[in-house]
Amino acid sequence: MKSDLNIRDEEILLLGLCRISFGVEVKVMLNALAETVTDWNYFFNLANAHGVAALVYHNLEKLGFLNLVPGEVTESLRNAMMVSLSRNAGNEEAMGEVLRILNREHIKTVLLKGLALELTVFGNRGLRQMTDVDVLVSRDDCMKARKLLMENGFESFPVKSLFLKPIIADFGKHLPTLIKNGFAVELHHELFGAGKNVLTRMLYNTSIETEVNGEKSFVPEAQIFFLYLVKHLYLHEMNNESQLRLYADLVVLIEKYGDEILNYDLLLYASQAGMSQILAWRLEPLRDLWGISFPGWINEFIDKWYHPDSINRFVFFLKSPKDNPPPGKRWKYRHNLREVRGIHRKLLYILGEIFPTIGFMKKRYNCKSTLMALLYYPARWFGLV
Repeated sequence: MKSDLNIRDEEILLLGLCRISFGVEVKVMLNALAETVTDWNYFFNLANAHGVAALVYHNLEKLGFLNLVPGEVTESLRNAMMVSLSRNAGNEEAMGEVLRILNREHIKTVLLKGLALELTVFGNRGLRQMTDVDVLVSRDDCMKARKLLMENGFESFPVKSLFLKPIIADFGKHLPTLIKNGFAVELHHELFGAGKNVLTRMLYNTSIETEVNGEKSFVPEAQIFFLYLVKHLYLHEMNNESQLRLYADLVVLIEKYGDEILNYDLLLYASQAGMSQILAWRLEPLRDLWGISFPGWINEFIDKWYHPDSINRFVFFLKSPKDNPPPGKRWKYRHNLREVRGIHRKLLYILGEIFPTIGFMKKRYNCKSTLMALLYYPARWFGLV
């Protein structure tokens, strides 16, 4: 790990615990760090803010370090793990119902992100904290799957505008979230952006069969899954919504499936997805801060895209996960507009941003009355311009 950065012992210890495998040297280093940590409350608050408190508690216990942690912090970490374990079990049970509905209609469903990682690399022990479940279905099946779930008691988050309803499958990362009894599921049909459908199809077609609550499901093959998680992390960072748990996902995947992930196809697929720089900048902290050893040709790839501020930006994010300013809504609108295919769909997307529903305006601007919401339309238009 880097020693010339403005990084505290508590932060280095947190990074070191965001993994599932520990060599002898790593154990010795982490033990020395745990003995020097003085602000355990800061350590817990940071672990909690980054969504890794459950994983951190598990690893502190696994390594025999809990005797170094104050009792109240230990209890808070343990409570976080129990909450995560309970929530994940509930999500898994609720996902069984989703799969029963979709499997009856022969709709192949691939688990993504949290639940897929929990089942494949974290060992289904509540270590991968999550709030909802994300799945991938084919573009041909996505609207049918949405309709089936809504016919079986799921309610949809409202669409921002009536203009967007005809094109909800043509922009954004997923269809509007569906909720039933507090369980939320998001249906994805595209993962790498407009024009990159071949990689989404590859992830979908090469996925591996598994079971969730007795129902057939699928999980992605490691390499394309890793690349998708890099893209997912990048989009969260651009919206100032990222957490350390998204980097931990990459670390644990490499720990378990490094030989499958780290080959020349990874760079080829990244280039096809237009995300070579995105990949290089996310591999850099894995190498320089987690100490993951990469082959020489990957180090050359990382160095090719080197930026002098990239690690410093990561350290700032580590210290302040919610205080990293996004590049602005201009980036978001341009990105979404590029993703929408066809002039008429682009026009509908623009009209949808200009004329959202009253319900959206009330929520967006915290208005109780329709009149107040109407008064905010000019302010919205000015902001869009």
